[in-house]
Amino acid sequence: QVQLVESGGGLVQAGGSLRLSCAASGSIFSINFMGWYRQAPGKQRELVARITSGGRLRYADSVKGRFTISRDNAKNTVYLEMNSLKPEDTAVYYCSANIDTYTVVSESYWGQGTQVTVSS
Repeated sequence: QVQLVESGGGLVQAGGSLRLSCAASGSIFSINFMGWYRQAPGKQRELVARITSGGRLRYADSVKGRFTISRDNAKNTVYLEMNSLKPEDTAVYYCSANIDTYTVVSESYWGQGTQVTVSS
């Protein structure tokens, strides 16, 4: 089994910064990509940023230039550095990973979510 454990959410004023972390553990053979999604109240879950094992990046247009995703392959950990935060960034942020275990190929896993609240 695979677990994703997130940390780093909280309350911050507009213009501030937060750093989210997500560590994957368990029966992992390889991680294809890891990323962050978010879901605000009354809205659908949306992709924030994603990084492949080879370092290919993808960002939502709304966070380009403000958020930076990075990954430590040795630690199976992904980070999301969030700067210049806006009230509209308020949401529950979920870590996601596409993982090959020793028995299953290309399975998607999710973390429990961490709340990010940006006050105006």
